Amino acid sequence: MTFFFSFFSFEKVQSNLNIEAMQKINIRTHNPRNQYEKPHFFILSKGSNSGKPLDQPCPNCFVLEFSNEDEKENHYWLAYSLWQAKFWRYYLVGSVVLFVRLHEFKPQFRAKSEALINSYAQHIKNVRALNLLEEKEIEFCKNIGLIKQMRAAIFHSYARL
Repeated sequence: MTFFFSFFSFEKVQSNLNIEAMQKINIRTHNPRNQYEKPHFFILSKGSNSGKPLDQPCPNCFVLEFSNEDEKENHYWLAYSLWQAKFWRYYLVGSVVLFVRLHEFKPQFRAKSEALINSYAQHIKNVRALNLLEEKEIEFCKNIGLIKQMRAAIFHSYARL
């Protein structure tokens, strides 16, 4: 329990981000023929999961390129948070297949990126908390699997009676 509270301590976090570089995020439609040299990730642009960040490209996605790996990581978590909060649902258009338009995605994501700069210390705390929660979720899923195996073993012991 002590670890949990020390994890959320309100220590001062130093910002090592280049604000000018963060404002120059290259956002465009992914083309499978392109090779990306800079750190990048992809955002799904079609379907009910529009806005979901991806490590690997898919046919219907945008690519976001950054000047360094730290910026990519920070923006990945921003994109993941916006997707989980269903932020992009308002911008979905289409009668059969829903999608987000690039010209609507860019200004909204850039605005959220600027807000990230203004609250960078809180963002770092949130990312740490999300990473810790993800680790705990994996640990709990493993434990649930073990519980299911034990339950199955007990049930099978009745079959041998």
